[in-house]
Amino acid sequence: MRILQLCNRVPWPPHDGGAIAMLNMTKAFHALGHEVHLLCLNTRKHFVEKEDMPEIFRELASFRAVYINTDVEPGGALMNLLFSKESYHLSRFRSKAFSGKLIYVLENFKFDIIQLEGLHISIYLPIIRKYSKAKVVLRAHNIEFLIWERLAASEENKLKKWYVSLLAERLKKYEVDVLNKFDAIVPITEHDAQTFRELGCKIPIHVSPTGLDLDEYKIEKAATEFPSVFHLGALDWMPNIQGLDWFIQQVWPKIHTKYPEIKFYIAGRHMPSSFKMLQVAGVEIVGEVDNAKVFMNSKAIMVVPLLSGSGMRIKIIEGMALAITIVSTSIGAEGIEVENGINILIANDADDFADAVLRCINDRNFCENLGENAQKLVEEEYSNLSLVKELADFYKRG
Repeated sequence: MRILQLCNRVPWPPHDGGAIAMLNMTKAFHALGHEVHLLCLNTRKHFVEKEDMPEIFRELASFRAVYINTDVEPGGALMNLLFSKESYHLSRFRSKAFSGKLIYVLENFKFDIIQLEGLHISIYLPIIRKYSKAKVVLRAHNIEFLIWERLAASEENKLKKWYVSLLAERLKKYEVDVLNKFDAIVPITEHDAQTFRELGCKIPIHVSPTGLDLDEYKIEKAATEFPSVFHLGALDWMPNIQGLDWFIQQVWPKIHTKYPEIKFYIAGRHMPSSFKMLQVAGVEIVGEVDNAKVFMNSKAIMVVPLLSGSGMRIKIIEGMALAITIVSTSIGAEGIEVENGINILIANDADDFADAVLRCINDRNFCENLGENAQKLVEEEYSNLSLVKELADFYKRG
């Protein structure tokens, strides 16, 4: 098959869940013998110089990218609020230059499948329908409005709560309206698939979790600092910031009081200044790491204290592949086939979350068994090539 992946950012470097999800699918499509084309928005936020991309990336797919600034700007947000009913989340991704490049690609290549990587890129669906007869699939990395509904629900500032609720409402209207305009939807979790059905989805759905190339994940326990606690994730994503604030304020003090010598390491890209300047006893600010796998191997207990969000947390899967012990909220682990107490610990309030971390600190054998069971789960359920082969077979049947 000839497949076009339309991406709302360049999936390089593979340092966060979105980039990993897109790139791993490209790699698997290529390995399965399909011809892959990538057309990406090269956003200011995640800008990549073409010459900085490794040669192997160019071997995987025909690659094109168009620059766009999708940054949130107060003036633009205000104009959108006052004079438009369109979701500001989506309008920021409109680009005449990208539209022109898309038309060029569609006029010069015939595709079997056009896979839209996320809702934001779906605003180009009318152009695709006009210039191509390919089947168009939404690869739903999240249910976007649900992220913002959950953020609004936990927001205490009344004005901010009102505005975030409005953003969620506009996003939901678009997401529901466009739902049946694709030829199929490929959500990342069964939980999201069920939500799409409840929202009125009538078109075919195929659940395809993000998989990993497991030979890239080598377990190195000799260098692990035990006990230690860490969080690794994109720190420009609101649910991560919200969850970390909660953990630092309400959970970490309960742990630090009992074990003042233990460190909590915060690592991730695009760290806001509020975290860089953070001075909390026992908390170490790491920032962006050169190699996420090396960093995770060096620490013992990963915390994922998400209170909002949707889709699937790729960092949990990566941690599990390295036999890292995970403590998460239910929302953080949503969509992953975990068993509480077997291959992960789930806790949803501050006391339970602290108790779960302390249980791992107090019982190293239990802690390491959780990690070993998690690694087995990833081996059995999250092989990238196997999952993408199932998806390709779904495309061929359709």
